[in-house]
Amino acid sequence: MFWRRFFLAAFLMLGMAAMTVSMRATAGEDSTPVTFNKDVLPILQKNCQSCHRPGEIAPMSFLTYKDTRPWAKAIKAAVVSRQMPPWFADPAYGHFANDRTLSDATIKTLVAWVDGGAVEGEAKDAPPPVNFPQGWSIKPDMVIEMPKDVPLPATGTINYKSILVKVNFPEDLWVAAADLRPGNTQAVHHMRAIVRPPGATWMKDAEPGVAYEGTDPEVGRQGEGTDLLGKFNPGLGGQDFSMFESAKFVPKGSDIVFSMHYTATGKPTTDRSRLALVFAKKAPKYRYYVSDGPTAPNLAIPAGDSNAEVVSEMTATADTQLVYMQPHMHLRGKDYEVRLISPSGETKTIFKAKWDFNWQLGFDLAEPIAIPKGTRIVGIAHFDNSANNKFNPDPAKLVYWGPQNWEEMQNCFMGFLVNPELKNPRTLFKASGPSLLKRGTSGPTLAALEFAGIR
Repeated sequence: MFWRRFFLAAFLMLGMAAMTVSMRATAGEDSTPVTFNKDVLPILQKNCQSCHRPGEIAPMSFLTYKDTRPWAKAIKAAVVSRQMPPWFADPAYGHFANDRTLSDATIKTLVAWVDGGAVEGEAKDAPPPVNFPQGWSIKPDMVIEMPKDVPLPATGTINYKSILVKVNFPEDLWVAAADLRPGNTQAVHHMRAIVRPPGATWMKDAEPGVAYEGTDPEVGRQGEGTDLLGKFNPGLGGQDFSMFESAKFVPKGSDIVFSMHYTATGKPTTDRSRLALVFAKKAPKYRYYVSDGPTAPNLAIPAGDSNAEVVSEMTATADTQLVYMQPHMHLRGKDYEVRLISPSGETKTIFKAKWDFNWQLGFDLAEPIAIPKGTRIVGIAHFDNSANNKFNPDPAKLVYWGPQNWEEMQNCFMGFLVNPELKNPRTLFKASGPSLLKRGTSGPTLAALEFAGIR
């Protein structure tokens, strides 16, 4: 799996860097020795083991002292440099329930453990092991699996694929959490599970289990009533929809469509991915709806530009509340910002983050942000299309919107709390401002909009 190889290489580099890192620390003013069982294991359980355990994205386990001890120096370097745990949001803009940032005191404890010889300590001091669900980040009430293997070629470009799974939910259901997992971790780059409601024309002629491409007539256009139920991206993990007395709605008779982005692995292979669901115990106060957010299908990134700006926008057609953000770009992405422009014209930045293609994190707001009708939500991204970007597929190319990694995207998936009685949440927002401009040779940018009098 590419992500596991990337993770391992990063840790090895950090381990070597640790030989030159100097950060003195003690367990406290009394210089009590720091031990794994008493001091370090609780930190790992809270902050690291969700990824650092067998079957998860990290290539090494931190469940036990034996597992962890060989990585002590790399752990020190990773936490001192704040490369781990991965977290990219600027703390000056917004507060997030899933903030992974380690406190200075926590970093001090980990450094003191390494500098003190990384000792194990007394077994009696260790907290009980965390009881993680096997193979999932949640304890599923239902697992939906592709009905058959999807064949994948050894080489070449693999176009996005859509696979219909006939579920035919027997009743209306509310989903509190979801976890989407690849069957083939080497071949799956990212994927989505989408609710296909009864009566939808989208993929109505599709054969269940067959992998269709976007131009196939059996696919058609994704229509009203569909909703994103689960996502898989590197580092994203399972999704919790229940934080604010909320849940995802799945109508009776619905099916699931797996939307898949595969990459060739060098040999013929197959995939059969799965979706786990946890059902809400009662009807929620709010329906949790995920929008594609402000989107720039008209983007153009000039060749060689090391800081190309692309702006997108959507406008709320009804009152709602924002609770989640997940920017999306590809290999040239640098950073992402979200601004709100109120109906009366006040502007407020609510989110800024660096972009890392290898860690496509989601950000759960600690408290909902009110979005009154008429509010414009603006996404501002910057891209590095220069030769200095080591991940850049081709710095000599003028880049447009496209699904493959060597093309680009600019949007920010957003979660909203809406009235459960709303039949079609897709009508909550409409594209506006820069997202309606014709594509040029760059942008759209804030400057171009101001010049045109749009803003």
